[in-house]
Amino acid sequence: MAKEVVNKIKLQIPAGKATPAPPVGTVLGPAGINLQDFCTKYNDATKDKMGDILPVEISIYEDRSFDFVIKTPPTAFLLKKYAKINKGSATGKNGVVATLTKDQIREIAEIKLPDLNAYSVEEAMKIVEGTALNMGIDVKE
Repeated sequence: MAKEVVNKIKLQIPAGKATPAPPVGTVLGPAGINLQDFCTKYNDATKDKMGDILPVEISIYEDRSFDFVIKTPPTAFLLKKYAKINKGSATGKNGVVATLTKDQIREIAEIKLPDLNAYSVEEAMKIVEGTALNMGIDVKE
């Protein structure tokens, strides 16, 4: 018989740098799972992506065991990384802070495709491009 999921928690943690301290400890502590066990497993699974921020979805079962699924980095994080900026524009598309090429947008779309609600890379590119424009990142041909 399958174990019953009692809680699902979503977090965004830097790859390879999970510790039982806040914010991980304050969120997972009340759920009753072994924090050190989670941190060790997460850090081992993400050590090849060091420097990225990765969303993780943790399923906690009634016997206090857990599973987790690591998602692709947030689109905004990837856009800032590719554009080499610290933050997007405060005024949205009215204040351009960086420029990316269509090829760079395609690379980001290919990374994000498994987690986006899109069937093709072209559709994913439109989603990524919309996010880029809202962050003040211009897209050139």
